[in-house]
Amino acid sequence: MFIEPKVLKGFRDSLPEPEIEKRGFVERIESSFRSFGFVPIDTPALEYAEILLGKGGGETEKQVYRFTDNGGRDVALRFDLTVPFARFVAEHYASLPMPFKRYHIAKVWRGENTQRGRYREFTQCDFDIVGINNAASDFEILLMINATLAALDVGGVTIRLNHRGLFNKFLTRLKVQEKSVEILRLVDKLAKVGRSAVLRGLTEIVGDGSAKKILDFIESKGGFEDVLAKVTEMAGGEAAVPVQRLALLYKFMRDDVGVASNSFVLDPSITRGLDYYTGVVYETFLNELPEIGSVCSGGRYDNLAGLYSKESVSGVGASIGLDRLIAAMEAIGKARTRSSYTQVAVACLDEEKAGVYQGIARKFRDAGVNCEVFLEKADKPAKQYMLADKKGAAWIVFYDNGVYTLRNLKKRENKEFASVEEVVKAVSQRCV
Repeated sequence: MFIEPKVLKGFRDSLPEPEIEKRGFVERIESSFRSFGFVPIDTPALEYAEILLGKGGGETEKQVYRFTDNGGRDVALRFDLTVPFARFVAEHYASLPMPFKRYHIAKVWRGENTQRGRYREFTQCDFDIVGINNAASDFEILLMINATLAALDVGGVTIRLNHRGLFNKFLTRLKVQEKSVEILRLVDKLAKVGRSAVLRGLTEIVGDGSAKKILDFIESKGGFEDVLAKVTEMAGGEAAVPVQRLALLYKFMRDDVGVASNSFVLDPSITRGLDYYTGVVYETFLNELPEIGSVCSGGRYDNLAGLYSKESVSGVGASIGLDRLIAAMEAIGKARTRSSYTQVAVACLDEEKAGVYQGIARKFRDAGVNCEVFLEKADKPAKQYMLADKKGAAWIVFYDNGVYTLRNLKKRENKEFASVEEVVKAVSQRCV
């Protein structure tokens, strides 16, 4: 019986070159996370459905991959890394040092419509601080977003932030707070569906007058302080905690760290659709391709862990959508140059000398140079050149009768050496 080889829509295989590129991104992301003192964790891909859906809301439930397993258990694949993390914190709270700073890089699954940079199986890179609720922790997440994207050399970025508490205060003043979940999810779609569609949807939910006031609030423009003053007045004019938090974050940015002011924008339209966010929220856009959407989003979720624990645990964090980010880099012409794990290849001239070739390769590896041994003899050296080039190697070594011939594949030049140590030194010092 023949079975056609194919993958599900929204899923994909990853060939070596893009996978090497992706892992290169991950390595730099992890290095940035570690530089801030964050530590890695992992959680199962599969959880009880009640764990994942306890606070996700209707929109999330439509996208989750949920089924009954062979043991009759109601289970689901994680749709993000934040909800499993909340369960993780509740379960291991007594053994975690607080505040606890973690990062988690893993796949998640959502049954949503596919588009450029958006798949049903994708990788998220999460980083969170739990066990503390202050401006310092909110600001550290902001700095990590900025620093990590700078480490990835993605070009200019704009981090748009807001405070859900301020928006909720405004909705309370309008007397539509009981419909906040619907309003938040609709406002979150502003960039995707446009102003007219959002206005129509808001009108259906809260009426024409309130709908226009909500649009006026979320479309406030100007400098950080000007926008903050306007939305504060619209929310009642009081110096509430959300206003104080945003003002303090601005002070940190402008006066203490000296981050470019145009890198951070107060944007009242940023609400984040998931209803577990309660404080500051973030979305990050590439200046050269803002239309692809946010490549790093998150916020404060003070009440999430309370679903699974009697402990009150505050949290703030963000997540980099790695697949979308890489797709964006390709779209703006910043795709990485050809990637390879193989730096040097050792040619096979005689399959019975496999041990000798591995001995040569070991010298390179001991010197920190990635080296691959070809396992099969070719009838012509040119075939081994082509194989080495296809694998992305910069050099290939031929050993015959005590002579080591090193070929620079880019320059198409050969040089002979009397010992493997000389070859390794030449490659390590890039003198050939």
